Amino acid sequence: MKIRKKYLLYVLAFSSAILAALLSGIDVVIGQFLKNPLILGLSIFYFGFLMAIIFTGFFSISYKGKSIGERTIDPSFKKIRFPKKVEIKYHILSGAGNAIFTIGYFWLLILIKDPSLVLPFSQVVILYLVIIESITEKNTPTLIEIQSSVIVTLGAILGSISLSGTISLESLVIVFLVINPGWALQSIYQRKIKMMKINNRPNDSLNIRLWNVAFACLFTMVFVIIYDFYSGSNNFIESLYAIINQFGWLSLVGIGTFFSYIFYIRALGIGKASVTQAVKSSVIIFTIPVSIVLAYFGYINPISTDPALIIIRFSGIVLMLLGIISFALTLTKAYIFIKMKPGYPIEKTMQKIWDIKGVNRVTAVAGDYDFIVKIHTRTLVKGYERILRKIESIEGIKEYKWQSVLKEWENI
Repeated sequence: MKIRKKYLLYVLAFSSAILAALLSGIDVVIGQFLKNPLILGLSIFYFGFLMAIIFTGFFSISYKGKSIGERTIDPSFKKIRFPKKVEIKYHILSGAGNAIFTIGYFWLLILIKDPSLVLPFSQVVILYLVIIESITEKNTPTLIEIQSSVIVTLGAILGSISLSGTISLESLVIVFLVINPGWALQSIYQRKIKMMKINNRPNDSLNIRLWNVAFACLFTMVFVIIYDFYSGSNNFIESLYAIINQFGWLSLVGIGTFFSYIFYIRALGIGKASVTQAVKSSVIIFTIPVSIVLAYFGYINPISTDPALIIIRFSGIVLMLLGIISFALTLTKAYIFIKMKPGYPIEKTMQKIWDIKGVNRVTAVAGDYDFIVKIHTRTLVKGYERILRKIESIEGIKEYKWQSVLKEWENI
């Protein structure tokens, strides 16, 4: 099955958000049985790792020359494998980010039983990602991307804000200096791994998820063991008992989390981390029906009918949708076909073209043209003029043609 590549990012990110919303409801139910957040978090990691091994192994089974995973989940997937040497450092950093985020989240639950007033500020991670991309990536975020990111962030905060719960300086420090940096670290390095080519194929999301959860589980285990040693508690041992006592619920979380992350990692391979995270923040919209069901069965307090709160949340959801629509409508891709004059060095010219902001790929080819340049921008008019001025300033270019991409298709 094929889909326009322009929309695949949103299909994957929305799918991840829907699964994350359903998982948040299951987390609440499990929390009724496992009161200690450290035990809950570590036991979920155990099952996350177990399910990742089982599903990655299953999807590695070959059928008519292709693996089941290649046919159904990720066209880049071939089979389960150990990470290559070049990937390991990024897996460690990504796994560390996952562990930091998880530890920060459960630390917050230990500190304050009802963190609903402070957790919405975790959506500021979108702006963290924009800042990191501005510093580290060649194609820095455009003004439209920054504006849309700010709109989605504000909308996400307003859409999930609660007038109950408690707030303190310590809790805000945890959100801004532990939870958000942890998630940003995980997203940035997962994207770096996804953009790699392994064995002349694009890297696949299943192996990335497997090794991310493996390292994250290891780091979290080490943290819990050290915490137990200094506090005299038995969280590590009790988390092993929790596997047996809550096997059914934890299995559901492990399965759902596996597929949610698979979709998210695939989306990271298509769009920037900030854009992908902004679209995934729509989880706030999808948690509304989940919260209604949980409130109906008595797992959480009844949903507030305060008119002021309803207006605030509705305004936040509208802002989020406007920001996401802005991302979708402003994306432009194009190809530039370039002919060179004889006698000019190919490698130096390629490097000059590559240095232009907005250029995603430069390929030297045989035939009527010497280079094919792939363009990715969100500012068509100004971006078009700026890129062509740069092209015209490169010595040795004889002629060029700009061809905008109207439709682009990709296997789901």
